[in-house]
Amino acid sequence: MTAAAEATERLVLVDLLDRLLAGGVVLTGDLVLSVAEVDLVRISLRALITAVREDRSAPW
Repeated sequence: MTAAAEATERLVLVDLLDRLLAGGVVLTGDLVLSVAEVDLVRISLRALITAVREDRSAPW
C-alpha cells in the first residue's frame, strides 16, 4: 500500500469515527461460558459511547 493510500485510509477512518461519536454508538454483546452444553455463566454487555460537547452545560 502506498503512503498516499494509507493517509487516505486513516483520514476516512477518523472521519467515520468522528461521525459515529457525534451521534452516539451503542455496543451490545453477550458472553456465555458453558461446559458440556450447560450454561454456567451468562454476561450481557451494553455500552453507550458518545462524544462530549463543551457547548452544552452539564445536566447536574
